[in-house]
Amino acid sequence: MPPDAPPPPLGILLISGTHERAHYAFVMATGAAALGRRVTLFATNGGCRALLADWSGLADAGRNARIAAAGIAGLDALREAARELGVRLIACEAGLRAEAIDAAGLLPEVEVAGVATFLEAAGAGQMISL
Repeated sequence: MPPDAPPPPLGILLISGTHERAHYAFVMATGAAALGRRVTLFATNGGCRALLADWSGLADAGRNARIAAAGIAGLDALREAARELGVRLIACEAGLRAEAIDAAGLLPEVEVAGVATFLEAAGAGQMISL
């Protein structure tokens, strides 16, 4: 890659509905965005709960208090940082239906779209799955 070329985009696929994986998806998203990468976080199935205004339905949501007590940024801080850094957040339309999650409960900046939208956003960049 030439030195003046933009860094490749990063696509993060969040399938899991656990706090641990949701938290780390936001750690990866904010870290990459802070380095100037274009980041899209696509949540599906249980992972969609991480994009709800009230994410307390994540499995082991109490973990957030434990990591915050250890001086680690919690999910609320990471989600706010993701917003400030311009991370694109997408909730999978089919994943919302599969988990019976009402899209009205999503954070205001979350798009509802399908996998084709995610794949187009990730382009030829890297993809990771959590």
